[in-house]
Amino acid sequence: MAEITAGLVKDLREKTGAGMMDCKNALVEAKGDMEKATEILRKKGIARATKKADRAANEGRIEAYIHPGSKLGVIVEINCETDFVANTDDFQSFAHDVAMQIAASAPLYVRREEVEQDVIDREMDIYKEQAKSQGKPENILQKIAMGKLDKFYSEICLLEQPFVKDPEKTINELVTETIARLGENISIRRFSRFKVGE
Repeated sequence: MAEITAGLVKDLREKTGAGMMDCKNALVEAKGDMEKATEILRKKGIARATKKADRAANEGRIEAYIHPGSKLGVIVEINCETDFVANTDDFQSFAHDVAMQIAASAPLYVRREEVEQDVIDREMDIYKEQAKSQGKPENILQKIAMGKLDKFYSEICLLEQPFVKDPEKTINELVTETIARLGENISIRRFSRFKVGE
């Protein structure tokens, strides 16, 4: 087992943004393994974030992003629980990343629950027809179509898109990590994306 030094704790804290004692305890539990300790902290953070999800988020900020060349712009409203957190560098950096994500990936909705039923029905019909034309058996058409619908959501719903700065995680996972780090419920409420000529 690696010795748990102050330097190791400091490195883990810088990497994860978690508190000193949380980092030390995670390193002890992981027997000094930095990767395992990071995973432990992420799991604990996600658990804490889930508990915070029901709390009211009535503060926040409007973030604007104009892409170089001024032909593309985004305005996004992101809510949190307190004005104090809304004014932190961490929250502002998160809001900026979300605005850049919207500019880069052009989502149509924040979450899948916002997609109109007629859009879902139309997509499902298309996917079933595609599968049928490929000779897939009738009894698995629905399953195939549901799989393609999940992919469709990951393209048009902001929270399900891969984060452009780290495609290994979704925007929803980024939100969860930020909730865990800042200790408040955070919600992406709405956005508008403007492109010259569209």
